[in-house]
Amino acid sequence: MSDAGLSRIRQVRSFEELMTARLANGVNALCWQRTLPGDFAEVIAKLGPGEGILALEDERVRSLELSPAGRLAAEAMLADQKLLRDHDLVPSLNCVYDCVRGPDAGTVPTDVTSFHVDSAPVEVDTWLCTYHGACSEGLRNEDALLKVEIPKIREILRKEYGGSDDAGFGEFLHEHSYDSHYAPKPGAKPYPFGTFALWRIATRWPGSPVLPCIHRAPENHPGSPRLLLIS
Repeated sequence: MSDAGLSRIRQVRSFEELMTARLANGVNALCWQRTLPGDFAEVIAKLGPGEGILALEDERVRSLELSPAGRLAAEAMLADQKLLRDHDLVPSLNCVYDCVRGPDAGTVPTDVTSFHVDSAPVEVDTWLCTYHGACSEGLRNEDALLKVEIPKIREILRKEYGGSDDAGFGEFLHEHSYDSHYAPKPGAKPYPFGTFALWRIATRWPGSPVLPCIHRAPENHPGSPRLLLIS
């Protein structure tokens, strides 16, 4: 691992530092590690069965009949949402009942379980926190290969495009988000985002001073739901 790769991540000690620290000098991921009280599994149990991704409104979380431990967990998640909203962010709390790649994913899968970067037309960061279940993973830029630059994959996509490897092909790759997905280099070791840690990671936007943070959501099958905050 290069020194640059090791320095991609910076640990912070408070929400204020997480909000105000600059993503610069190669650092494209900020992490505030915490321990949160409460029974988050009880929150999921009280939500009942489901499928796909369920967006949890504040009222739904507050209306759950929870034990004191379950209530502590619910209040911790609501408090995080308030922190982000107070700083003009738009967080979403989700119960991810299942997130599995389908059989028709194609040559370059573009779902969230593929290593990818987030993109935006203006300066904005992605915020993430896993409260329960499998956590997201990051991949240092030095350990990743852009899939559309892998010759075999690029040729398959060019044939799908049906033309030459020209500017139009580049637009085709961008329109389908193929140019946002990565493969780990041989021997690469993704790093876990962990449980309860609140992350702020760099996106790809015009003029960004750092490379975007490569990350992915875990696949989780029915019966292993996750609680996730994202903004």
